[in-house]
Amino acid sequence: MSRMTGDEKHGPAATSTLDVLWVLYDRVLRVRPESVEEAGRDRFLLSKGHGPMAYYAVLVAKGFLPEAWLSGFGAYESRLGHHPDRMLVPGVEIGSGSLGHGLPIAVGTALGLRAQGLSEPAVWTLVGDAELDEGSNHEAIAYAGAVGLERLHTVVVDNLSATYGRAGGIAARFEAAGWSTVTVDGRDHEALYQAFSTPHPGRPHVVVARVEPKFE
Repeated sequence: MSRMTGDEKHGPAATSTLDVLWVLYDRVLRVRPESVEEAGRDRFLLSKGHGPMAYYAVLVAKGFLPEAWLSGFGAYESRLGHHPDRMLVPGVEIGSGSLGHGLPIAVGTALGLRAQGLSEPAVWTLVGDAELDEGSNHEAIAYAGAVGLERLHTVVVDNLSATYGRAGGIAARFEAAGWSTVTVDGRDHEALYQAFSTPHPGRPHVVVARVEPKFE
């Protein structure tokens, strides 16, 4: 991450996600640089797309991107923008933009895979706690729980930056909609892995990863 210079005004958004991203790509996701086009791959959708330095660093570490790209981060001619672009960055599934769009897209992705009879691929999306202020997420949470999207997984990085969320109440919101929920220390790699691996038959699954508050 230190290789990426320029306007890094969303530094906390990057550092808060680093451990989650590493455990996912190192131990959970069934996707590799050579399989990014295969139908049976797992899908990872970064909704918390602002401040993507940790995401780029993990993609480089796992061989999706050349390390030389990092030093040009944010430059006009660089492929690595302040929001990942799926047309420019290998391994990126969606181009991130407005907060609150990633989870609805993940719901649609899981539905599309189900409609194609692809039962093996898992769909993962990473959102921030502040994104849950957006109404689009409430609809996605309610729908996914109601139809039992078992292959849908969400990680919420909670750094107490939500405007309207009740502190400690994120998991309860998902649970009320029928989701399987686990809340863990977002810096503890083994706890994250166990939470990511928790069985949840017939239900979508959310892991709330608590990290240090944004403004501390």
